Amino acid sequence: MLKDPVKTKNEIVQWIRDYFEENGKGCKAVIGISGGKDSSIAAALCAEALGKERVVGVLMPNGVQSDISDSRKLVEFLGIPYVELNIGNAFQAMKAMLTDSKELLALSGTDGITRDTEINLPPRLRMSTLYAVGQMLPGGARVVNTCNASEDYVGYSTKYGDAAGDFSPLSHLLVHEVRQVGDVLGLPEDLVHKTPSDGLSGQDDEQKLGFTYAMLDKYVLTGVCEDEAIRNKIDRLHRINLHKLRLMPAYEPAETTRTAE
Repeated sequence: MLKDPVKTKNEIVQWIRDYFEENGKGCKAVIGISGGKDSSIAAALCAEALGKERVVGVLMPNGVQSDISDSRKLVEFLGIPYVELNIGNAFQAMKAMLTDSKELLALSGTDGITRDTEINLPPRLRMSTLYAVGQMLPGGARVVNTCNASEDYVGYSTKYGDAAGDFSPLSHLLVHEVRQVGDVLGLPEDLVHKTPSDGLSGQDDEQKLGFTYAMLDKYVLTGVCEDEAIRNKIDRLHRINLHKLRLMPAYEPAETTRTAE
């Protein structure tokens, strides 16, 4: 638990202001609004730091989104400008491109798009959309990353999808700490404490992961998890997903391989 969530909230707000002073003075923050806790809280922090007129919410349903009303509720509650851009046509076009390729299907050994590909494609399309929106805004924009430390620890994000962005106000806070910040921001309780879901797999996050965020947060903070099978699963997920948290490895030539001639 955060010792002083109000202090933490204020520090994040100041951190956002400092970031924009150095990396985008006067430009806007662009954020994808899913209707979940992370995007709601990150948007509220940006609105307090920069002023609501400098935060642009982007709602991106994939065809029909059952909880799109939560996204609309959030942007209206904050009073921030927003656009609603449906990625459904782009998603279907990408699926058709992939599944119409006989060469790709032969290489993959499948007769269609895989389930993991279908789940991860929308987040990548959404991130491309956010950067397109940002480049269209006068004065430019910076894209908000909305990941938290709990999800990052087990790799519960899409590489170059929701794991991307220009700055990340919540990535060092665990799920329960993010909720504490949301509460002190005065956001609607049903958004801050909404059961998290990717909106793609048909399961909520905890069902998909196979353990609760409370168990995960406790393990990350204390190293204690009474259930050995779950502890092993968390360790495995953390290990195989570290590539999402690290900078891209790059070959560095040794000095002896170069000459000035």
